[in-house]
Amino acid sequence: MPDSPLEGPALVKEVCRRIRLARSYWDAHNNAACRGEREKALALYNTLTKEQKDQIPQTLRVWLRYRSEKYFGAHRTPPGNKRRSAKHRGKK
Repeated sequence: MPDSPLEGPALVKEVCRRIRLARSYWDAHNNAACRGEREKALALYNTLTKEQKDQIPQTLRVWLRYRSEKYFGAHRTPPGNKRRSAKHRGKK
């Protein structure tokens, strides 16, 4: 990746690429990788102008802003807590 920041059509293309990559991780049930790519895509998406955002295909915008928010939004429990109580593992 070049050292200079992306802009214009290259930035729009990179946002689309990252959203598609996050969706592919989502389809593969790789939630940790999906979350990371989604956060990167969202950070880039938020730097776009309104005209640039309109260039992103609607299906990608919907997935990034709404569907994935349901599963990865701030209201969800963050990842990383691997220890669960015995009650939740089905043991007595």
